[in-house]
Amino acid sequence: MVMMKHPFLSFTLLLIVFFSSTTTLAQKSPAPAPSTDTAPTDIIRILKKAGGFTTLIRLLQTTQVSTQINSQLLNSNGGLTLFAPNDNSFSSLKPGFLNSLSDEQKNKLIQFHLLPTFVSMSNFDTLSNPVRTQAGDDPYRLGLNVTSSGNQVNMTTGIVNVTVGGTVYTDHQLAVYQVDKVLLPRDFFVAKPPAPAPAPEKTKSSKKKSSDSDGGVAGDDDSGAVNVKQRRLMLVPVAVATIIVAIYSW
Repeated sequence: MVMMKHPFLSFTLLLIVFFSSTTTLAQKSPAPAPSTDTAPTDIIRILKKAGGFTTLIRLLQTTQVSTQINSQLLNSNGGLTLFAPNDNSFSSLKPGFLNSLSDEQKNKLIQFHLLPTFVSMSNFDTLSNPVRTQAGDDPYRLGLNVTSSGNQVNMTTGIVNVTVGGTVYTDHQLAVYQVDKVLLPRDFFVAKPPAPAPAPEKTKSSKKKSSDSDGGVAGDDDSGAVNVKQRRLMLVPVAVATIIVAIYSW
């Protein structure tokens, strides 16, 4: 009987050791790394990976438009389209041009390179001119006209003519296209019409003059009333004299 108990005890001990080791290994195993496929879109990371967009990246960051783009992509279903001038495009601008712009103008310049919808390369011919950018909807000062023929896409702002050089990035929500020039809106170069002058307010002297004029009219009416009264009084003695003459004559 004693000899038969030993194999049973040995087998039981082996099972206890096996399950204990399995539990310990499971506890020490690292958690699986999160998938990078679901990482939010980062426009700065995209442009850095493409290379050659140092100036554009700096403008996107200083104006905080990069944060705006990433937020729009998270909260909007319409997508975005960015026209990305490379460093050579910015270097061809007039020296000191960027430094002459105010912070508001720099923001507007970057917004002028953004369309509020996703546009694939094959769908540029479906756009209606002037194309509305995120800089505003003024068709004269902020209008962008696009012409497309096959894979050739050209744009004009009224100041510069621009050609789309190719696709930098697309994921069916964000499209980034390289352009050979910086898109310059007419708003930066055409003088704005002067604001209409406010209507002049009536001065105290004019009000007084108007009051005096009204008083003059009232005075004329009073004078007319006095003249009528005087004529009536003059008729009384004439009538009395006429009656007396008639009595003596009778």
